[in-house]
Amino acid sequence: MIRLSIALVTRNRPDSLNRCLESLRQQSVQPFEVVISDDSDPDQSNQIKAISDRWDCRYIRGPRRGLYANRNHIALACQGTHIRTMDDDHIFPEGHLEECLKAIRLDPQVIWTTGENIFINGKYHGGSPTAGQLNASGVAGAVGDIDDNWAIADGSTIYPREVFDQGHRMVESFNYGSSYLEFGSYLYQYGFKSRCIPGVIVEHYPVDSSIIGREYAPKIIKSHIFACICYNFHFKPNVVLGMRYILSKLARVSFDKECVQSTFDSLQKAQERWSASRLDI
Repeated sequence: MIRLSIALVTRNRPDSLNRCLESLRQQSVQPFEVVISDDSDPDQSNQIKAISDRWDCRYIRGPRRGLYANRNHIALACQGTHIRTMDDDHIFPEGHLEECLKAIRLDPQVIWTTGENIFINGKYHGGSPTAGQLNASGVAGAVGDIDDNWAIADGSTIYPREVFDQGHRMVESFNYGSSYLEFGSYLYQYGFKSRCIPGVIVEHYPVDSSIIGREYAPKIIKSHIFACICYNFHFKPNVVLGMRYILSKLARVSFDKECVQSTFDSLQKAQERWSASRLDI
């Protein structure tokens, strides 16, 4: 029996969370459970819990170590056969969950992803019909085969729980950027391919629209470089190409001292992660 857990992470956004949960509970079919992991500041946690209770969700406290630590944390708390990530600034169009469950029943062993449409201040800002997969440059690229890829949609991916039962985890060092895409290629080497659900999207309403277009901020570049190293040094080895991309990215931030040091740290971190038989947190 398929039991779908919604793993919804949130932090300091009660209004957005309430809107998100309202759209979820309006779906024609409902998940096995909805778990909310709250990384909010203490002065907002009571309000977040009240919203969670209002929409009949299971509330847990987050680890407050960043987004991807929270994603790992909530995945381990879920009790379903499949775990679907969700963000508090997403809205489900009508019929979304029904199509997701159809996909899981079609192939329960794979990772399923959706596309997204982005709205800023109520206006359409762009989108993609499918999730993207990590490419050699360390950022998202188009999938070549919607039924066999390593795409990850950060807040809209359905994992078989075996992914986490086997000890695999998202890298927790980066809060933004490309580290979530690395997780897709990392899992692909362990036999977990991704498939895209055709025509199914989430609507993304960023509360902090400043995150759009910050791809050259140093902390974003750090995650791009890490993902680039993982791709070119381990997943699909091409060290020369990888070094070209790394140097190009460092040049964009004028060889920022922290970014340069982070590159050396990422080389070691990627080696340890990709050469191990399992990830040891």
